[in-house]
Amino acid sequence: MLKGLIGKKIGMTQIFDENGAAIPVTIIEAGPCYVTQVRTAEKEGYSSVQLGYGATKPQRLASGELGHLKKNNVPPVRVLREFRVKDPQVNEGDTVSVDLFAVGENVDVVGTSKGKGFAGAVKRYHFRGGPKTHGQSDRQRGPGSNSSTTTPGRVYKGSRRPGHMGDDRVTAQKLKVVLVDAERHLIGVRGAVPGSRGGIVMIREARKQ
Repeated sequence: MLKGLIGKKIGMTQIFDENGAAIPVTIIEAGPCYVTQVRTAEKEGYSSVQLGYGATKPQRLASGELGHLKKNNVPPVRVLREFRVKDPQVNEGDTVSVDLFAVGENVDVVGTSKGKGFAGAVKRYHFRGGPKTHGQSDRQRGPGSNSSTTTPGRVYKGSRRPGHMGDDRVTAQKLKVVLVDAERHLIGVRGAVPGSRGGIVMIREARKQ
């Protein structure tokens, strides 16, 4: 069955367990999400459920998007995401919320990490850097030489070099659900999830149980 939601990262807080230990918790406003489309293996070649989240004004959507939503009596939403499921057990036009999950379950949270812009190798890959004393080097934060000898005589693809950092799709795996508030559409997971406050995330059943 479908075990997935779209939500918005609210921020982090902490709760205390029965022993008084502080547990870091990320609060996510998840849902209500609308089932905008159900794909089947017979028609589309694979089975999945498309969910919509985030109410918006109709004039902010393209006519094709509005027609896609109106076909299933779904209000205008600004975010659409697809979840692969073998047996959806939902119908187009249905509404799903945080009651899909229970406290104690493990979930994967997918989001877009914070963008850091162009970063050097020290910040991007935690390189040690060059010597910092006695005037031995002017390359304290430089990545150092790379493939400069006859063999290989070129830079291998995928080498750890300065470049664009962050703003990637990141999955935080096997986070424990510690709070479910169906009235306020809130779900709390133990630990951090990718992205900044207000970022859109996907919550789905953990693949590694």
